[in-house]
Amino acid sequence: MDIPKTRTFLAFATVAVSLGLSLAACGKKPQRTPPTPEAGVVVIKTQAVTLTSELPGRTSPTAISEVRPQISGIVQARLFTEGANVKKGQVLYRIDPAPYRAALNQAKAQLASAQATVAAAKLKAERYAELLKLNSISRQDADEAQAAYGQARAAVQQSQALVDTASINLGYTEIKSPISGRIGRSDVTQGALVTAGQATALAKVQTLDPIFVDLSQSTAELLKLERDVQSGYTQKGGALNAKVTLTLEDGSSYPLPGKLEFTDITEDPASGAVILRAVFPNPKGVLLPGMYVRAMVEEGVAPNAILAPQPGVGRDPKGGATALVANAQNKAESRQLETGQAIGPNWLVTKGLKPGDRLIVEGVQRIKPGDSVRVVPAGSAPRPPTGAPGQGGPGAGRP
Repeated sequence: MDIPKTRTFLAFATVAVSLGLSLAACGKKPQRTPPTPEAGVVVIKTQAVTLTSELPGRTSPTAISEVRPQISGIVQARLFTEGANVKKGQVLYRIDPAPYRAALNQAKAQLASAQATVAAAKLKAERYAELLKLNSISRQDADEAQAAYGQARAAVQQSQALVDTASINLGYTEIKSPISGRIGRSDVTQGALVTAGQATALAKVQTLDPIFVDLSQSTAELLKLERDVQSGYTQKGGALNAKVTLTLEDGSSYPLPGKLEFTDITEDPASGAVILRAVFPNPKGVLLPGMYVRAMVEEGVAPNAILAPQPGVGRDPKGGATALVANAQNKAESRQLETGQAIGPNWLVTKGLKPGDRLIVEGVQRIKPGDSVRVVPAGSAPRPPTGAPGQGGPGAGRP
């Protein structure tokens, strides 16, 4: 065997194997470290929050009066425009006054007759009293004269009462508005016969400025509010200081705020709710009786409330509120929350978060409990995760 040739062949073989291994190594993909997900967080802190409740309600007039005649007669004129605003004391209808004017004149004549009679009876009683002192007449005659004088004075008072009654009835021929407000349609026309105490009203006047809004609130919500007040979580102001705002049926906001007037003391057994009455200014007549509205009622202030942005709060399969928090080791930690009402873009959190917690609100979909995270303030410009190609991580610049 030629030993030099053999050595040369082995050398070439070794080089070929080494070259093949090198080529194979270059063709194999490098192993990369899984990227650390970025978590945008907000730091939880306490703040004073005004607690509100949105309640359904309907409007109602602050005063309502059905106009009815107090005497009988023929309507001579209607003196208002249907749907217009009227003032208290404004004449709405006029009933034919002729028979009542005649009755007043007759009563005045009777009064004059009675007054003349009493004058004569008085003189006679005085004269008989003097004659009795002289024993010129009997005591019986003197007593009868005095009694006649008393009867005459009573007749004057009776006649005066008839005059007053006739005068009042004559005044009732002008039917006046008992309150200020807006008057509806008229149920009678000129020439109609009306009677005192009739069941049908001539018209209806309603006071719409200000106007009431009657709201319904469940007793469960009221009890919860009282418990929060007793525990110190909520500070409640006076009932009459509560501010109320309205949303109308078309979704628009009523521009003028109202205030809570009172809370009813009786629960409706059918609905399990109590009535809250608010009063609103209504100078332009936008609010009409019977309108459906939604009212936002300020119930109190939570001085140390915790608000969590809604993107950071999820729901478990049972509907419970959950959140992810970045702990001191920058690992995602799951929290079970108790939430109250929505306040703007936030949830009011009553349990599960404390001041200083870093709530994850961005990147929640990529993060599971226990994952290590790279914490950045929420709203920061997004950055590629650690280990991504081109960022100096493992495998950067390799084929």
